[in-house]
Amino acid sequence: MMPERSESDSRKLLRRLRDSLAVSGEGQDRLDRITHLIADSMGTEVCSIYLFRDRETLELCSTHGLNKESVHQTRMRLGEGLVGRVARTARAVNTGNAPAEKGFRFMPETGEEIYSSFLGVPIQRVGERLGVLVVQSKSTRQYSEDEVYALEVVAMVLAEMTELGVFLGEGDALSALHKQPILFRGAIGQEGSCEGNVWLHEPRVVVTNPVADDPLTEIDRIRAAVGELRVSVDDLLTSEGLDKEQKQVLEAYRMFAHSRGWLKRMEEDIQRGLSAEAAVEKEQSTARARMQQVPDAYLRERLNDLDDLSNRLLRILTGQGRDTGADMPENPVLVARNIGPGELLEYGRKLRGVVLEEGSVGSHAAIVARALAIPLVIHAHSISSEALNGDHILVDGDQGIAHLRPDEAVASAFLDKMAMAAQAQERYHSLRGLPAQSQCGATTRLMMNAGLMADLPSLEGSGAEGVGLFRTELQFLVRNHMPKRSELAKLYARVIDASNDLPVAFRTLDIGSDKVLPYMKPQDEPNPAMGWRAIRVGLDKPGVLRMQLQALLRAANGRPLNIMFPFISEFREFQMARSYLLREVHREASLGHKVSTDLKVGAMLETPSLAYAPDAFFELADFISIGGNDLKQFFFAADRENELVRKRYDTLDLSFIRFLKNIVARCAKINTPLSFCGEDAGRPTEALCLAALGINTLSMRPASIGPIKHLLRRANLEDVRDIIASVEASQGDTLRPALNDYIASLPKV
Repeated sequence: MMPERSESDSRKLLRRLRDSLAVSGEGQDRLDRITHLIADSMGTEVCSIYLFRDRETLELCSTHGLNKESVHQTRMRLGEGLVGRVARTARAVNTGNAPAEKGFRFMPETGEEIYSSFLGVPIQRVGERLGVLVVQSKSTRQYSEDEVYALEVVAMVLAEMTELGVFLGEGDALSALHKQPILFRGAIGQEGSCEGNVWLHEPRVVVTNPVADDPLTEIDRIRAAVGELRVSVDDLLTSEGLDKEQKQVLEAYRMFAHSRGWLKRMEEDIQRGLSAEAAVEKEQSTARARMQQVPDAYLRERLNDLDDLSNRLLRILTGQGRDTGADMPENPVLVARNIGPGELLEYGRKLRGVVLEEGSVGSHAAIVARALAIPLVIHAHSISSEALNGDHILVDGDQGIAHLRPDEAVASAFLDKMAMAAQAQERYHSLRGLPAQSQCGATTRLMMNAGLMADLPSLEGSGAEGVGLFRTELQFLVRNHMPKRSELAKLYARVIDASNDLPVAFRTLDIGSDKVLPYMKPQDEPNPAMGWRAIRVGLDKPGVLRMQLQALLRAANGRPLNIMFPFISEFREFQMARSYLLREVHREASLGHKVSTDLKVGAMLETPSLAYAPDAFFELADFISIGGNDLKQFFFAADRENELVRKRYDTLDLSFIRFLKNIVARCAKINTPLSFCGEDAGRPTEALCLAALGINTLSMRPASIGPIKHLLRRANLEDVRDIIASVEASQGDTLRPALNDYIASLPKV
């Protein structure tokens, strides 16, 4: 049995490693020297380094003890064999009898059958998997905790050296990191495509000195930096304007900052030979690896706090702030783990697109991206670790894909697709002044969705006949305090001015669910999408609702005004909300303010229950707008934030179509104007079906108006109704195949 390694032995190994890396030579030579050095220092017959060739494939890149012919020949998939298990789980595998381990895979070309014991640890940097470091011995034994720890420290240094490119060279040497093309498959946050160059929201911190000679000096540095960090967190807690909930969050944050265990673990890493910065990164990598394994959302959030603290601590130690002095590249595409709505709005329309590691289709960032009409891809895991400022990137928001550093063939095909889309938009531009009149003579009004003043210039250029939905919550989401009535009145007045007498439907504040105001106490709800949100908040807390209604009335200053209330579930809610509005109209008139003589009050139909409201509701409402996104998720009981289920349910499913036909019939019976607002309104096949059902007003993003108008002008809605009737008669499930065939048969002009 080998004696346990002492702390001085660990530091000695790291110094030998650093000195070996300092010697000039090709990357492969350096790797080979390292495997020999580690095997010699740890008294093992084998040391091997496996690194990722792509995101799913590990390759044996250097070995001391296994057959040299297997280097750069032996490859395995992520999760395959013991090496693949280490890479997938980011946890060490330590066994005295490797062939007996579950999942063991024998690689005959390596000649490893004579080695019984196996110790593998992940080579990772801040959660980014780079490879696996392995030692093996003929004797049947478990490696000690101290040996495992020592190898993990060495793996940490190897990760930093790999990041810095010290293993690059000719022949069989490694390819440079951050140079290879990578495809990231995420999820659709906002449709659209763009080409650009990466702009990192939080540039990566580069650690250039992973090994230190003087542990005492490094411990003094880490203690001083942690002290500075603790002071900054304590200062946050004493800030004015924090509510109880915010203080509780910061208290948890402070608990980590003041954790003795956290500091102790980093000091132990320093004693082993790491620099202060490398010790922080080792602890951060461990937290990131745990985050990927923990199913509990609360625990993940707490580990995320620790990750954020580590980032702040690294910036204190290195002096590398967010502002690196780099210039934003041309056609910037923002890449980040996540970003708040205010920060995204600060970038504004300078951005061509956004790619996030986290986020959701209903997140604040997604809402702002839609308002800015820029493509957004979410759930692009690890892209912020892989991307560098200035990297070429292609964003396909229609498919939820990002091509980082694409090769020439991919870039050429993508740009051809964008060029075809641009040509189509030019063709659509010629239709701008023409009505969306189908071959049968039916006309559909095409409106646009908006949420920012910056959207309004699109009104004229897109050919929209008005704004079918103006989201008022963005002005609340991007502030750290409740906006004043006067501020909102000025903004709404500018919106009405910019509309040039075209109608604008203002939706009152739709908060709750995934849209939580930073200055309001969040509610701990098990199912927030079906909880205290939208009009429910407004009726329970009428002060904000009344203030917003006053601002809208003053903004109109006697001009026509359309107001609709979101998430109405029953007639009584609409009556209450409408009565608040009429009271404010009376109050404004009594104060001598001009009030609109053309005031229309509508409701968003987003819950199935409202479709079965009494006739009195349809008679009282001046107009009704179907909120397609929410209505579909409640109809199918399929959370649109959940990738596992949201794509399983089709708008063109006949059960949903029959439900919409019932709504259309009820509105037609009482002659109540009906519109459809949501993602499906801007999708050609769905829009064609909705128009054929009798929904003669569709509201969508500006870029969709041209394609939808082009299709409707070529189609005959009578033919589409016949198709719907035919599929219904045949007991079919969905209209999609039949409608797609019909669209394909239309003239291409």
